[in-house]
Amino acid sequence: MNPKKWTIGELLRVTAEYLEAKGIESPRLSSEILLAHNLGVDRIHLFLNFDKPLDEEEITRYRTLVRRRVKGEPIQYITGRQDFWSMEFIVGPGVLIPRPESELLVETALSLLGKRPGTPGESATILDLGTGSGALAVALARELEGAEIWATDISGPALEVARENARRHGLEGRIHFREGDLFGAFGKEDIEFHVVLSNPPYIPSGTFTSLQPEIRDHEPRVALDGGPDGMDCIERIIREGAGFLKSGGWLLLEMGPGQMSRARQLVQANGHYRDNRAVKDYSHQFRVLIAKKKSG
Repeated sequence: MNPKKWTIGELLRVTAEYLEAKGIESPRLSSEILLAHNLGVDRIHLFLNFDKPLDEEEITRYRTLVRRRVKGEPIQYITGRQDFWSMEFIVGPGVLIPRPESELLVETALSLLGKRPGTPGESATILDLGTGSGALAVALARELEGAEIWATDISGPALEVARENARRHGLEGRIHFREGDLFGAFGKEDIEFHVVLSNPPYIPSGTFTSLQPEIRDHEPRVALDGGPDGMDCIERIIREGAGFLKSGGWLLLEMGPGQMSRARQLVQANGHYRDNRAVKDYSHQFRVLIAKKKSG
């Protein structure tokens, strides 16, 4: 007897039911993304070919991907891809997966610089601290054609991923990459920026074990753990940032909503900033701190 020939539609239905039973978030979407990745097609192709039968090799490969997802591996690491700012980025276990909330950093930087996506930028200098996959730096390099973009990360492997993402989007000549711990990447260089932005580690150490397993067990802890209260990197960036900003320059920091009040107090007490304010994300949670360096 010949083995059953699974069609794309049947396989998606059964897989979505299986993922739902295993408690996987967005089971139908996950099943579609994994099958499209497995077949090397986009999701539209799946919808247009629901009745197409798959061979045994295709089904075996797909089952392997599904098992990885059930074990908690993020779907972005399985496919090696994540969308950010309508661009596709390579991601892997050595870099934090870019989140939609972080697009607010890009939006805010563009707004402060008086730019609109797709228009040539003035000669602004911008620093992305802890660039990870390079998503922020690459997005800003694409939108601000005249800007000079710098990106740092403490992880050499993460910087290699960022460089590859810059190459993929034809922006490798627009971004200067430096390895080092935050501003330590510049040593004693005399360098200043119009905008410094960062999505630093801000998860309190004590809550790390309570994170979703796919985050806790797979994403790099160094990119997530912000110390006892999650404020270690935030405090350091606020303290050191003014020394790397031009007069009137902007500091933009992503953080948890519960950290915003403390961060704003630190900015006010610092003495080098003015006009600090908080920006809400699309979930109406305070997400990005804006602080402007005093002029003169």
